Amino acid sequence: MDLLSQGLLLPVVEHFYTLQGEGIQTGRAAWFIRLGGCDIGCNWCDARYTWNNDPSWLKSTDDLLADISDNPSKSVVVTGGEPLQYNLDYLCEKLHGNGVKTFIETSGSHNLSGNWDWICLSPKKQSPPLPGILKLAHELKVIIEKKDDFHWAEEMASKVHADCHLMLQPEWSSYETMIHEITDYIKRYPKWRISLQSHKFMNIP
Repeated sequence: MDLLSQGLLLPVVEHFYTLQGEGIQTGRAAWFIRLGGCDIGCNWCDARYTWNNDPSWLKSTDDLLADISDNPSKSVVVTGGEPLQYNLDYLCEKLHGNGVKTFIETSGSHNLSGNWDWICLSPKKQSPPLPGILKLAHELKVIIEKKDDFHWAEEMASKVHADCHLMLQPEWSSYETMIHEITDYIKRYPKWRISLQSHKFMNIP
């Protein structure tokens, strides 16, 4: 078994300390680890630079852990790309061993690895989440680009557990046209809450 499949090596595009900008955890400080590679390819993706793996991104997980050891928030968010393309068991084990809470944002299209304190599931129509992860999600965050996406959101909401937080987020380039649609929808169906990409409004990473 090679180092990548063991999770001892990961394609780290970037890592940085900032505030969580989206979803139920908005406003919390956390260290973000962005992994490269995505096999979904949303047309509105704002992280296309992560799609194609670059060999230069490969980094020892132990070196990554050393880089982020000075983390006052004691929270780490793993995102991508699609982070569940990789074995994240070792990363989570070491983070928890250092008293760090683990958060992941995933489409759920790959088997879950890692031990997570919080799973934010952001499902994509073209590559739906695996059934197992739907029941494990703490937060369902559905991107709304057009009106048809509300149907997809309801389909996904019917499959998560009863305590899962339900979030609707306007796709950034469609914000002006969809924000009022989402507002009206949530007023009609108040089980949902709105998620905004606040980091973009604040111009922070």
